[in-house]
Amino acid sequence: MPLPDSTDWLGFFRRAAGAARDAVHAYATTEERAVETGRGEGGDTAYVIDRAAEDAVFREIEGLGVPLVAVSEERGELLIGGGSDVRAVIDPVDGSLNAKRGLPFACVSIALASGPRMSDVEIGWVAELDPRISEDDEPRPRRDWWAVKGKGAFRDGELLPPLRPGPLEVLGLETARPGLVAAAASAIESVEARRLRVLGSVAMTLCLVAAGQLDGMVSLRPIRSVDAAAAQLLVTEAGGAVAFPADDELSLEMRSRVLAARDADLLERLIATFR
Repeated sequence: MPLPDSTDWLGFFRRAAGAARDAVHAYATTEERAVETGRGEGGDTAYVIDRAAEDAVFREIEGLGVPLVAVSEERGELLIGGGSDVRAVIDPVDGSLNAKRGLPFACVSIALASGPRMSDVEIGWVAELDPRISEDDEPRPRRDWWAVKGKGAFRDGELLPPLRPGPLEVLGLETARPGLVAAAASAIESVEARRLRVLGSVAMTLCLVAAGQLDGMVSLRPIRSVDAAAAQLLVTEAGGAVAFPADDELSLEMRSRVLAARDADLLERLIATFR
């Protein structure tokens, strides 16, 4: 792996994800989580939980003592230790609206890459956030998903089985604002999926494609590299296929739709339909 091999990278990811979870859970209610802190460098409104989770991840990054470039939704692109070809690509809370409202499918997404492209991602880690808002609520089991390039994709330490070609039974849609769904209605119908699912997190949707729980996914508008860098590696390591038709650079300026599927033929069908 073309990363500093003296570093316990998986240990770093576990610590960073755990610290980010704790930071989010320190805000117990929707009212507390919904406090806005301006706009992040990625352009979206940043909630207090986004900033808190990002601060927790950066403390772990700075403690590594490894020179790298950090690309993060809220802080932008920063040189750590003078910078290097290594990149850490961070979405401190993917699915912020879900996290704010105590809904499932919010996560911390961290990728580590040896170069500037999606294909350079060496490790991707996606940590589900517990959707509890009140201490009186029963917690839902939260999962850790990760992939190591050339070594497979994992869910809670279990290797995900290889994906196989199959019918398009369930299609995930992301960045699915009502107007975008309405505009894409003809394409959605023509692809002939039996059912649709809209989760509210690009990273979690890609994880479910990697696990074979969704057969494919399409974002209806361009997403950023931070949204997908980690989870796209899970899909490819599980044997699936991912496409970023417009741009695959690991930068904050990157904007591209993302499409993923359990096999290359299905991906081509999605690309041809959702042009």
